[in-house]
Amino acid sequence: MKLSAVDLSPVPDDGTAADAYANTVEAARQAERLGYERFWVAEHHGMADTLAGTTPEVLLGHLAARTDSIRLGSGAVLLNHYSPFKVAEQFGALDALAPGRIDAGLGRANGSPAADRALGTDRHVRNPDEDHAERIEAVLSHLYDEYPDDHAYADLEIPRSEDGPAVPWVLGSSPSSAAIAGELGLRFCFAAFIRPQFAVPAFEEYRERFEPSRLGGGVDEPEGMVALNAVCAETDAAAARLRSVAEASYRRMQRGEVGTRPAIEEAIDEIGGVPDPTPATLDPDEWPRAISGSPETIEGLLDQLADRVGVDEVMIQHVLGDHEDALRSHELLADAVGLSAR
Repeated sequence: MKLSAVDLSPVPDDGTAADAYANTVEAARQAERLGYERFWVAEHHGMADTLAGTTPEVLLGHLAARTDSIRLGSGAVLLNHYSPFKVAEQFGALDALAPGRIDAGLGRANGSPAADRALGTDRHVRNPDEDHAERIEAVLSHLYDEYPDDHAYADLEIPRSEDGPAVPWVLGSSPSSAAIAGELGLRFCFAAFIRPQFAVPAFEEYRERFEPSRLGGGVDEPEGMVALNAVCAETDAAAARLRSVAEASYRRMQRGEVGTRPAIEEAIDEIGGVPDPTPATLDPDEWPRAISGSPETIEGLLDQLADRVGVDEVMIQHVLGDHEDALRSHELLADAVGLSAR
């Protein structure tokens, strides 16, 4: 199994964005040493006191200078906020900084009304699926220089390397995003830590709608990845204790407190005790929002969930308040699936 990671750049308690970014750099360098396939960074707006990951295109440029071989990408850049040409320019520049190592993870999401207004985003698109598909096509037409000669954008150039362009992925948490990825013939990554109940139907929709791509960067056969919230520790009980932060954070999100991460003891108090360990064998219709376990348990859980959607790569997202816990979890996860250290 291939293993990858996505990082949200959480701001430590009593820390700043500078501390968050330093932790992200350390996590990326560790992932490279451990043999992770790719390392992506996220985009969230209006909550920089808790999540400093606001501008993946900036952070990825820094990560490119601090790593050597691991693939780097956005999880995701939110196309509904930006001009496709500008997004293509950003990823063209990133490709030139890290030739052959850049993934363009393309997604969409609305933030708070205030953040969307500040970003100049229209929240009332008549057909958001059509708009999103058109934006993805426009990004790739710029990236792969595929506008016809008589098109108004045919003469626009973007930065590039000899090894590029960036490899596109469609990211989403719904069957509608999966359908777009399939119809365009692009790689698809499903965020199961957001809507786990849609993981299986989304991949079914992706494969049912899939057509070999006519776009630059497309694929001839379905290619997917599933993103899971997962944490690993030496024992199932210790891992469940760490998972309490994810469980409490989700409850907070339901109350509108997005991005906050309690300490472990605070999380345990909020949810009424340490959560039960994730069972080593999940029921056929069971897909937890977050999973935890020892290396032996987590290996089996990752295999079960990846098999359900027919992929051989899992991207790890975690919700942990302590950076050292996060690094140790990534190390144990790498051991669990037998990654080869670089």
